Amino acid sequence: MQFKRTKKNINGVLLLDKPLGYSSNQALQKAKWLLQAAKAGHTGTLDPLASGLLPLCFGEATKFAHYLTDADKTYFATIKLGVTTNTGDAEGEVISAKPVNISQLQFEQACSQFIGEINQIPPMYSALKHEGKALYEYARAGVEIERKSRTITIHSITQNTFAPTVASITVTCSKGTYIRTLAEDIGHLLGCGAHLIGLRRTATANYHIMQAITLEQFEVMMPVQRELLLLPVDSAVRHLPAAILDTDSTFYLQQGQAVWQSGVMAKGLIRLYSEQKVFLGLGEQQSDGKISPKRLIVSKDTPQ
Repeated sequence: MQFKRTKKNINGVLLLDKPLGYSSNQALQKAKWLLQAAKAGHTGTLDPLASGLLPLCFGEATKFAHYLTDADKTYFATIKLGVTTNTGDAEGEVISAKPVNISQLQFEQACSQFIGEINQIPPMYSALKHEGKALYEYARAGVEIERKSRTITIHSITQNTFAPTVASITVTCSKGTYIRTLAEDIGHLLGCGAHLIGLRRTATANYHIMQAITLEQFEVMMPVQRELLLLPVDSAVRHLPAAILDTDSTFYLQQGQAVWQSGVMAKGLIRLYSEQKVFLGLGEQQSDGKISPKRLIVSKDTPQ
């Protein structure tokens, strides 16, 4: 006789160090199963050949996951110069090989050309959809789909190591940036070609890889230890200004009504808390000064 696992209403953010070989969804499902969580979502896809920081949102935290998906991210990337592949990374077939006669200064200068707002064409080997199918499905079938360039922002590129054919860089960039494409574009600019042979995400928004736990470590923990690792729901929106509501305002806000709270001058979205410092969700100040609810969390204390 099989017993059905009881799913729990768990709320919070788990910072996972995704291992190589796992898709983001595989890592999510594993962590969700270990926590016996009823609801979960990840915050930005990492390819199976990439490792590193993957914030996972559980329960009420899933309401704010898109803020992490849209946030700036930092990667440690290793680039092979002189060789291009059909996928832009080490998984693909070699399509060209050229001698490399590049100095460290030339490499640094090439990297600097990509800092700022640039246009980037997404690779065919990506999970972007075209008519309901991922682009990589077309690529594997030998079909090329025309892709529009997208505007992204590279905030910084720092060179870490340089050897005649292999270099490593740290890149901080906006959402939607393909580091594989960046590596290829750097190689193209240098005239020798290049592809990505290693990628590790080290930061997302205000989260850092040093805070993350591996799946192996997470798996051997006791259930109560796993839950203690979850960061609070509001950690996903700490970049927004905050306001504390009095008891009456808290009550009416949780009824879905706009409320007045003196002393709140922030524009745009605001993190809202009760006088007991309980996170209520997000609101937005209207032109009349009232704060309207935008995205509230449901807790055992929320009026039904």
